Amino acid sequence: MKRILLSIFAQIAMTITLLAQNKDKTLILVHGAWSSGHCWYKVTPLLESKGYKVLTIDLPGYGQDTTSPKKIQLDDYVAKVTATAAAVHGTVVLVGHSLGGAIISQASEVLGPEKVEKLIFLDAFLLKNGESIFMQVEKINASYTDPEKLKQKHIARDILTFSQDGESATVKPDRMVEVFCHDCPAEDRPYLTNKTLWQPVAPLATPITVSDERYGVIPKYYIHCTLSRDLDRDSILGNVRCNKIFTLPSSHSPFYSMPEKLVDIITEIY
Repeated sequence: MKRILLSIFAQIAMTITLLAQNKDKTLILVHGAWSSGHCWYKVTPLLESKGYKVLTIDLPGYGQDTTSPKKIQLDDYVAKVTATAAAVHGTVVLVGHSLGGAIISQASEVLGPEKVEKLIFLDAFLLKNGESIFMQVEKINASYTDPEKLKQKHIARDILTFSQDGESATVKPDRMVEVFCHDCPAEDRPYLTNKTLWQPVAPLATPITVSDERYGVIPKYYIHCTLSRDLDRDSILGNVRCNKIFTLPSSHSPFYSMPEKLVDIITEIY
């Protein structure tokens, strides 16, 4: 009986310690292109149930943010993240999915290591100083040699429709699930196809400007989705040094298809 009580008390003490550790650190989840903060709707409650503080945002032009895509630059995305981080007490862990990887990189440069404790790249673009997303996509395309992987080369040309002025692009509805979330439950698929979303081109073409003294010293972690069909990111995993690389056997959207496993990795990194 005494051992049982000691075990219970030990578990309570561990829980209290975890909650105390989580009190002054906030996870900020940053979605990618053609999406919104809603994509984290399974992940957020799972993290909160474990005692983590979590914030999700709608990037300009997505979700509840009605900014016109024609006006949006990379700096606008970064400003949304940095304002969110500055408004919370304590440090933050920034989690960026896909396009969100470029955004959290630039945001961490602005905020600095005194505010950003860690960066988590979820199947995201992993950029060096002076690189843009378009530049990294070209590097990925140039890396393809395997016949199966060659099918993904220049996939953007097959799945995107550009506006008449060429300043924004949308994904063809019949390709959205196939490319980005082939393993998603049926109930989540309408979230990807029920609304036409336009992604401004300018943020994708804008290089990030980061330094070794700020962005460079912040610990980085990568979650690689090995069954992603949009791009094979194997070739960029060494582009910037990461403390650890995790893998998930999922599509590009594990927040829909395997949220529990994704949360397990995020909490391990935290």
